[in-house]
Amino acid sequence: MDLMEKARRVLKATFGFEHFRGHQEEVIGHLLTGGDALVLMPTGGGKSLCYQIPALVREGTGVVISPLIALMQNQVAQLRQLGIRAEFLNSTLDRRTAAAVQTRLRRGEIDLLYVAPERLTMESTLDLLKQVPLSLFAVDEAHCISQWGHDFRKDYLELSLLHEQFPDVPRIALTATADERTRSEIVTRLGLGDCRVFVSSFNRANIHYRIAEKKAPREQLLAFIEEEYPRESGIVYCLARHDVERVATFLAAQGKTAIPYHAGLPAAVREEHLDRFLREDAVIVVATIAFGMGIDKPDVRFVAHLDLPRNLEAYYQETGRAGRDGQPATAWMVYGIGDVIALRQMLSDSSGNLAYKRVEFQKIQSMLGFCEVTTCRRQVLLAYFSEQLDAPCGNCDTCLSPVQTWDATVAAQMALSCIVRTGQRFGVNHLIDVLRGHATTRVTSLRHDQVSTFGIGTAHDDYVWRSVFRQLIAKGFVRVDDYGSLSLHPSAGPLLKSEVCLHLRQETRPQTTRKRRKSAQSKKTQAPRSDREQDLWSALVRYRQSAAREQNLPPYCIFQNATLDSIARLRPRTPAELLTVSGVGEVKLAKYGEGFLAVIRDWERQQGGEKSASEIWYEQNGSF
Repeated sequence: MDLMEKARRVLKATFGFEHFRGHQEEVIGHLLTGGDALVLMPTGGGKSLCYQIPALVREGTGVVISPLIALMQNQVAQLRQLGIRAEFLNSTLDRRTAAAVQTRLRRGEIDLLYVAPERLTMESTLDLLKQVPLSLFAVDEAHCISQWGHDFRKDYLELSLLHEQFPDVPRIALTATADERTRSEIVTRLGLGDCRVFVSSFNRANIHYRIAEKKAPREQLLAFIEEEYPRESGIVYCLARHDVERVATFLAAQGKTAIPYHAGLPAAVREEHLDRFLREDAVIVVATIAFGMGIDKPDVRFVAHLDLPRNLEAYYQETGRAGRDGQPATAWMVYGIGDVIALRQMLSDSSGNLAYKRVEFQKIQSMLGFCEVTTCRRQVLLAYFSEQLDAPCGNCDTCLSPVQTWDATVAAQMALSCIVRTGQRFGVNHLIDVLRGHATTRVTSLRHDQVSTFGIGTAHDDYVWRSVFRQLIAKGFVRVDDYGSLSLHPSAGPLLKSEVCLHLRQETRPQTTRKRRKSAQSKKTQAPRSDREQDLWSALVRYRQSAAREQNLPPYCIFQNATLDSIARLRPRTPAELLTVSGVGEVKLAKYGEGFLAVIRDWERQQGGEKSASEIWYEQNGSF
């Protein structure tokens, strides 16, 4: 049996899948022959199998470098459920337990070993690894090595030693998102040289993208959750820790199971909150960007942003935590000019050099531009990652509710002139007061009621003017400093002189989210369950929860929802039939098969013996 045939056998027998997806087979084949690879696959695209299967097929232990303790512990727990001999070495282990893991490693009793980068680069760890045969090195979340990336980890910079000290061991670097600059840096810093680069589509077709102007963000968020996902799990991102606490408290007061997560909380509290999110249903985590990398919960139905993300890479990575099970999910965001100011202040206060800050500011501008597009959001998002989507997606707000544009040349000229006439050192609210002729105390004290632009903008209300300024900033005609003051970019000159025309998106007052949900949910990936299937589904879920509690595991470590859907639909009667369900491998069949089959038998007795889908198939085809 050749290596690829063994890999296919492992795919079915261990992981319960009949076929590889996308580039998986090609990547695995390349690694099995000893090649190096850089793999870019979207969250939920099956990156882990690309190194897990070669590690099981090749001789020796596969070493996985992972940036987060919680992530590696979760992955090890899932692998053990599949009968894979997986362990981790990190700071949570006491000396005796760590020594036991090292002994098992020397004896060749570990298939996959997970380590943090700082642990890997210790001399003691390197000496240990040199004593045992290694099948491969897998660098997970490889974008952490890039100083231009959105999750930079200094310890990742030391991973070039893999190439230097283990030149014959194949290496694979994996990430869900990386622009061209970040990809190049990953290859250079890891010494991957002539590695093969596998880039899968970044398109997460099941995610509905939606962005609106920030007005009353907490109330907007609550309305969205109540109308669309009242009993589902989700993640809410905020820039500041104090906002995390306030939003979590607000949602909890409205009857939601909402818990905060940020770096300022004690480690024990963060661990408890992460554990609740992974194990319980309908839990909403309100968090800073400290939460989320590598979170493997498949049934997160929404990711909400109450502030503008730092860049499109971060936005893609964070929104990608929704809908990992392939079912419809929503990436929802509200933002305003204040978010741009906050991001600029954070950037100014950072320790990065001028070149770094210049690049990061351009990324903020790209994020702004994405928010203000009038065309398909998915096309713009994918284009950022050098991928072309030939037709509008039909599953984002600009597709479902096409944006109208208007000739805003004159209005833009008024706004630009007002910035100039008032000295290019005031914020949006003051400028709108001047344009609309509001003789506030501040306006009159500064004698801005005497400038030529005072009162020339009464044809538009505050809502429209705020939109005009926001879009002028997004298009680069206007700059905003760390204090919110606006000034003109040189590119505004031709617009002021009427040498170019400007069309902006015509803002409409927000419609109810219920209408949008109807459109977004039209893209269901499979037919909804019937009442009978729902009853069986509920019984299967209860059994899964019971089995998970007994082993102190998240329920999805037993079977993911997609597998339960198939079981509820097919209603297998025998272990052989259950083994044909996608996601059911031989180890899990042995552990849980009889329990799930018993649930089906009990349900069928209550239903009066209705024929199952598998029984009907058998009658029609003569064999299973």
